[in-house]
Amino acid sequence: MPTPHYGQPRYRMIADELKRRIEDGTIRPGALLPAESVLTIEFRASRGTVRQAIAVLREAALVVTEHGRGTYASPYAQEGRATGADPEPRAVAADPELAALFAVDVGTALVEQQRVDRTNGIVEAVIRTYKLLR
Repeated sequence: MPTPHYGQPRYRMIADELKRRIEDGTIRPGALLPAESVLTIEFRASRGTVRQAIAVLREAALVVTEHGRGTYASPYAQEGRATGADPEPRAVAADPELAALFAVDVGTALVEQQRVDRTNGIVEAVIRTYKLLR
């Protein structure tokens, strides 16, 4: 690990290094990241610090964590491409168009989830999906 930059939190330095590896292809899209225990040894950091670094990458949509399986590099992370989603779906009322598509009354509760696709920080697409609230 390079000499630490003073004033920058350790978890941020670890996140930046892992981000560099993902973006340059050292960690390929869809590949499993090294286990937390391996990263704690490599970066000489506590498990909590490594988890914070992974959380930063998860927020940036560079990695996806599956409980019990590990953390994977996002398939969209290479070449500056990232996909991010709203943290939580939200309830919305069906407008006339959505009501017609779902064959429900206008105002019926639906769940809306939004995803934003970016390349090099530029928004390329905003994708909204809707489901019936049950």
